[in-house]
Amino acid sequence: MKRITILVSNDLEYDQRVRKVCATLTEMGFMITLVGRRRPNSQKFTRPYKIRRFRLLFNSGALFYVNLNVRLFFYLLFKKTDVILANDLDTLWPAWIIGKWRNKEVVYDSHEYFTEASGLTGRPFPKMVWTMVEKYIFPKLKRVSTVNESIAQIYRELYSVDVKVVRNVPPKWERGPIPSREELGLPVDKKIILLQGAFIDHDRGCLEAIESMQYVGHSLFLIIGEGQAIPAAKALSEKLSLQDRVQFMPRMPFEELRNYTASADLGISLDRPDHLNYKLSLPNKIFDYIQARTPVLVSELPELKRVMDQYNIGLVAQDHDVHTLAKLMNMAINEPDAAWEAELERAARENNWEEEEKVVQAMHSDL
Repeated sequence: MKRITILVSNDLEYDQRVRKVCATLTEMGFMITLVGRRRPNSQKFTRPYKIRRFRLLFNSGALFYVNLNVRLFFYLLFKKTDVILANDLDTLWPAWIIGKWRNKEVVYDSHEYFTEASGLTGRPFPKMVWTMVEKYIFPKLKRVSTVNESIAQIYRELYSVDVKVVRNVPPKWERGPIPSREELGLPVDKKIILLQGAFIDHDRGCLEAIESMQYVGHSLFLIIGEGQAIPAAKALSEKLSLQDRVQFMPRMPFEELRNYTASADLGISLDRPDHLNYKLSLPNKIFDYIQARTPVLVSELPELKRVMDQYNIGLVAQDHDVHTLAKLMNMAINEPDAAWEAELERAARENNWEEEEKVVQAMHSDL
């Protein structure tokens, strides 16, 4: 049985992409050790494979990344493993160095266009450091995947590497009975507009959507998740006296979250193209909405438009003007297209992990 050590820089609990990849590799017969970090508020959880989470001295900034990479380096130096799978650029350096020294196979899964992420905007020195790491290692890699075609094509052109696309789509869900709205604590006499996300930050369109609720009739805007924008979102809701029309719920396990997703009348994904990484993103929530058979309202990002051009499952907002968003929300919840239901069924059949994992299986089949 081949041993694979999987490296992640987060606390593992809510990383659905990594969880699905681990499940696929387990089914393939790999013996997995999943390695991440433990935050002060991290919760205990169990998986059917080994988990190791490091307590680090720093939780953000340059010292966090130095601390993380040093810990990973010395951990891998003595770890019995046959394969090292690095998730994102912030774990690739120790994986590559140890892989070379110990003659271990290195696999790389890029979850975003890391060097163009919002956290590096306006910070030339850290951006230069991460770009140097990427330029040095990436051309030498043989097994690489990323989250969508736009990012994959950039990497192919930059580094002449055959980058595979593994989208972060949920497992197939044959939607059956779900808890009632009363059981979920939701109003039964209002339309539900949902924004979900583990990291709802300022570029996600959350604040514009809240402002739009001033002009959306007989509905509730439900926000489920955490992120930097949540305090500002709550303050804005109070400022506009929208407490009875905007409801916040904390981040929750996927199995619980999808009951709320399926209860919504409209799911929104309104990321702004303020950074190249966001512009090229394919938010996971769009596929969660699809599997729940919930129509969508999305911003006009290239990858989202690619999905919407293929499936008639909702509306596309060409800008983030508050009145434009309100008009589209009203249209979606009060005058839904009769074709959306059938198109959502088709999209759910064709966009699920059971289909997507075939790429993961092919990448790891000969290791």
